[in-house]
Amino acid sequence: MFRRRNRGPRRTGFPTSSNGASSLHLRWDLDRALEAAAVTLTVTEVPSVDRLYFWAMQTDFTDALGNKAGGAHVGLQWHPAYPGHTAVNWGGYRHGGGELTGSGSPLASAAGNPNTRDYRWEPLRAYRLGVRPVRPGEPPLDPPPPGHMQAWRASVTDVESGVETVIRDLHVPATSIRGVTVWSEVFARCDDPPSSVLWSDPTTTTPAGETISPTRAQVNYQSERDGGCANTDSHPVDDPFPGIAQSTNTERGTPQGSVIAWHRDPTR
Repeated sequence: MFRRRNRGPRRTGFPTSSNGASSLHLRWDLDRALEAAAVTLTVTEVPSVDRLYFWAMQTDFTDALGNKAGGAHVGLQWHPAYPGHTAVNWGGYRHGGGELTGSGSPLASAAGNPNTRDYRWEPLRAYRLGVRPVRPGEPPLDPPPPGHMQAWRASVTDVESGVETVIRDLHVPATSIRGVTVWSEVFARCDDPPSSVLWSDPTTTTPAGETISPTRAQVNYQSERDGGCANTDSHPVDDPFPGIAQSTNTERGTPQGSVIAWHRDPTR
């Protein structure tokens, strides 16, 4: 019987996943109903190839009965179809399949994509990603359709300048967030020049208005069997901010399934 020769870990060539990307995830250690979530993203080593890189915070939604209601992701992109290769995205999927609908955006879209908009971000500059519901009495960008829809708004804030930019609203049949993950989705070759981002200062808000920060995140890498690269890594760092870095084309020092503290004890 013919057997495929073992070629070793996938560290070269393109990912062979169904969407052509290699992904790595950090799931927050919170399992409760949440009203809002935010995290700071800094691109510390900018990509150098004309391929899509997407770094996002994913919020999973539930309805009033606790049923799954879909998920959405807000983040920055290195995208060759956008000015300067920089863009921002707020899009998602309904539970059971199909894209979530949403409002228009105050931002243009060079590629005409309703989810991905023009946004000038810079490396080594911190950006705060946030997701929250449009509150009662606050006008949505576009009214959601009837049928128990809630408008959920995502924004990106330049931490240095303090300027907040609303991306758009998504219309989700949900009353709360139940589960938050940050991730990198990389459509480049496994052996393309290294890139890296830093996730820091994750926070959430409960329906009662209490602010809760996750203390740990669980590491997940897309397996080689599913087409992922073997040379991606998530690891704690202190510079330029305390947090967790995600890197490509590097040695993997943190094993699959590990739990990482968001803030390391500087005395250790």
